[in-house]
Order: sequence, then structure tokens, then C-alpha cells
Amino acid sequence: MKYDLAVIGSGVIGTFHSYHAALKGLKVIVIEKDLFPQEASVRNFGQVVPSGFDLGRWHSYGRYSTDLYKSIQEKFDIGIRNNGSVYIASTPDELDLLIELKERFDANDYPSELLTKEQVLERYPAVNSDYAIAGLYFSQEVSAESRKMIHQLHAYLKEAHQVDFAYTSPVVEINDKGNEVEIQTSNSKKFIASRAIVCNGRDFRLLYPTIFSESNIIVCKLNMMVTKPIPEVQLQGNILTGLTIRRYESFKSLSSYKNLDWSNIDPRLVDNGIHVLFKQRIDGSIVIGDSHHYAAAATTDELGFDVDLTVTNLILEEAKNIIDLPSWEIAQVWNGFYAQISGEEEIFECFPTNNVKIVTAIGGKGMTASAGYSKESIDQFIL
Repeated sequence: MKYDLAVIGSGVIGTFHSYHAALKGLKVIVIEKDLFPQEASVRNFGQVVPSGFDLGRWHSYGRYSTDLYKSIQEKFDIGIRNNGSVYIASTPDELDLLIELKERFDANDYPSELLTKEQVLERYPAVNSDYAIAGLYFSQEVSAESRKMIHQLHAYLKEAHQVDFAYTSPVVEINDKGNEVEIQTSNSKKFIASRAIVCNGRDFRLLYPTIFSESNIIVCKLNMMVTKPIPEVQLQGNILTGLTIRRYESFKSLSSYKNLDWSNIDPRLVDNGIHVLFKQRIDGSIVIGDSHHYAAAATTDELGFDVDLTVTNLILEEAKNIIDLPSWEIAQVWNGFYAQISGEEEIFECFPTNNVKIVTAIGGKGMTASAGYSKESIDQFIL
């Protein structure tokens, strides 16, 4: 069968490219090298937080994506929950940032609610009273079950939009013949499409290795963990803390950011890129993280494959300062990896040939912004 579009890579970016192409009436095939997505799309928090982006392109993508998630959830269960996001300030200067961000977003039709200390503790009783001094709540934001959502999105695309999927089919060659693109896999499958989009995540060795080795892409390694189910604890929505306020770009662009006092912040947290987040899964377990370490695309092996227990313990130590749990028994610890651009660009886009587009290195914005970005990408690529 000949397709209008072949998408190589079935993570969240590839999946939403296929979705928006199918909405245009195109016949789409998604080709995945593994049995199912294994990388950033299933190893993340599942927090959809446009509030973390400064006003502009990516914030708009995030708002569009949030609305689309809700729309699909109404028709097909993809594990989306509209429980909102809260940023919890632990110091007066962090509170100043919450107040300034609220004013900026309110003026741009992205409302939020400033919470007193008492309101934070009432809504999130697990939060330590000596940590929280205030909070900023975005009721419109959602959370996802990361290890469920991508599978459910695939099922939805198959059922509602007749998108085809070819799993365990590593692509080894893409040949743009001008009038069509021929795609060859390592298991002797061949696909023909009018155009192709390569959404390869951090896999820089199989296709176009020279392009990637000469790029300014870097890879980030994260440490994350999840507790055993604790159903008696209720932590609804996305819980973001003072270290997140100090890290996210929406806060860094505020005038009061320069007034932050870092003297009481453990430098080990800063050195390891740690900002503590929480999200409770449907089964009652609580995801905790994370840390950030970087390497260039050409030297990603330097990041290693080991879970750094020193970093894990640093995250847990800070987490215990923020919330109180009846049990801190950890069920799983894992590494996440994602590619991002260093420099002024915010995503890697490249056209190795006229009918082939490469899209990767969306960074930590994938879960929140991929759906919105992918719509624009398809609109520009498929005229």
C-alpha cells in the first residue's frame, strides 16, 4: 500500500504528527523500531503544564495541546485527568514570582488562583506546613498516565482515524525518489509514501548520523522514581515546588527573578539540576523526581546507563522536606532521556531531502507542547 505520509517514530511527537495528518484526510503509516514506544514519551511525569512556558509560541502550543487532550479524553480514554497544577512557594521571594506570574498570565487570558498557606494545606494535606507559604493554582491544566497514554492514543488513531502502525520495524534506509519516498526496514519490510517525517527522539545512529553529529543537539538524562501505592494520601494534579519555580522559563523571564536568594539552596541540588515534582498515579503511587545531566548528541554514551543512587537520595531528601508520606517505600527507579537543542533554537527541524523532514529535540516540552507543535508542523509540510 502506498501512503500519503510515513511517520518514523511513534512517540508523542510522531503520534500527533500522524493525528493531524489523518485529520487532513491523509493515509498515514507510523513505523516504530520497538514493540512499543520506550523512550521519553513513557518515561516522563505526565504533567501537562503550559504555565511553565513563557508567553509566546510554546505556551500557545501547550494551551492547544491541553484542550486537545481534553477533547480526545471525552471520546476515548487516554488517561487524562483535569486536576490542575499547583506551584508551591517556600520563601517570600518565590511568592513574589508567583504573584508576578499570575499578573502576567491573567492579562493574557490564562487565569490562575493565588492560594494562601492555609488553602494549600487544605487542598494538599500531605504538604508539610513548615514548607509551604503560598501557592499558585492553574485549574485548566491536566495530568496524564504516561505509560498508558501513548498506547491509548495509538488505539484511538487506529479506531477513529484508520492510521496504520508497523511495530518492531527499525527503519534502516529512506530513499527520496522525487515523486515518492521508499522506506526500508531491517526486517525486510518496504513502505512507499509521498512524504516522510522522522521523529527519532534521541536515536542518532540509525538514520542521518552525519546530520546529527554536526548538530547542536544535546541529550538530557533524568533520575525518577515512584513509590508503592499509597491510596490514603491524596495529591491531586501536578505538584510543583520552589525548586521548579526557580527552574521553569516562565519564572526566569520575570523581573523579580533576579531577586531570588539562593543562599539557603543546597548547591548539590543546583549542580544536579534537581527540581522536585510530584504526581500521583491512578493506582495511588506517587512519581517523584527529577534531576538533569547533559551530554552532546555525539557523546551520549558518557551519560551512562546506571541510576545514580546519590542523586536519587538527594531527590528523596528534598522531597521529604516538602511532603509527609506514611511510607517512602520506592517501587521503581529509572532514567529518562530526551534530546534538546542548545542555543536559540527550540526544536531541531531539518529537511535532508525535499520530501523528508526530521523533527526531534523538543526537550522537556514534549508531553505539554507536542500536539500543538505537530499541528503547525503538518500544516507547513503538507500544503
